[in-house]
Amino acid sequence: MGLLCWSPADVALSFIQLDRPRPGVALVTLNRPERMNAMAFDVMIPLREILEALGRDNEVRAVIVTGAGIGFCSGADLENPGVMPDIDGLTLTTIAQRAMRLLDDVIRALRQLPQPVIAAVNGAAIGGGFCLAMAHDMRVAGESAYFRAAGINNGLTSAELGLSFLLPRAIGTSQAFDIMLTGRDVLSAEAQRLGIVSRVVPDERLLEECYAIAEQIIGWSRIGVELSKRLLWSGIESSSLTAHMDHEGTSQLYVRLTTQNFEEAIRARKEQRAPEFRD
Repeated sequence: MGLLCWSPADVALSFIQLDRPRPGVALVTLNRPERMNAMAFDVMIPLREILEALGRDNEVRAVIVTGAGIGFCSGADLENPGVMPDIDGLTLTTIAQRAMRLLDDVIRALRQLPQPVIAAVNGAAIGGGFCLAMAHDMRVAGESAYFRAAGINNGLTSAELGLSFLLPRAIGTSQAFDIMLTGRDVLSAEAQRLGIVSRVVPDERLLEECYAIAEQIIGWSRIGVELSKRLLWSGIESSSLTAHMDHEGTSQLYVRLTTQNFEEAIRARKEQRAPEFRD
């Protein structure tokens, strides 16, 4: 187990915890439970840095992100936004623009990780926390989880941090408009029915379920998993079926012709054993 912290002003408490609960699995915990892991800069900047570091860690094959306490992430911290670095001499307008870019960078970091990233959603995912959850490759919810696009409740827009891009693509436009314009709570059972989450499990089993998913992923070829993640995201953004199929075909040929993975899969099935993909 390990602990990483980012501290621009010698902050004693670490707001991000990094553990290695299983071989090849990294568990990142937003660790500010007294504020339901709100998105203060003291949380989001170290989260981005840890995600970027995990992307360079070749021992990590899957990443799980969760929240400490009873909530996943309650969105913007309206009482204590934390310390934003490198703002001396800037106007409020420029500070605001850079603040949004820092938060956007967290969303991009999740997307750019080569490893699959699973959100273990425990309790509330509100506002920016909903956006953060949607930026993961997949989401598993505890029974107590719920989602709210809370910007609209606060007199603002609910479209932030990529939510108006990601949510309609995940659940369809009509349902996304409903959720983002009403600001209503989406409980875990409805979230599964709509496709916001893939699975709902009892709260006490949430991490174990995510570990099991991660271990299943780790059993496959590294290059196969990483390219599949890239192609899935590319497909979400692609405007042309033909162009995307060309991309898929090139990737499939690349793996098929430059590795022995396919041959190993055939041998393993004949020998009734698990394959050992060496890429």
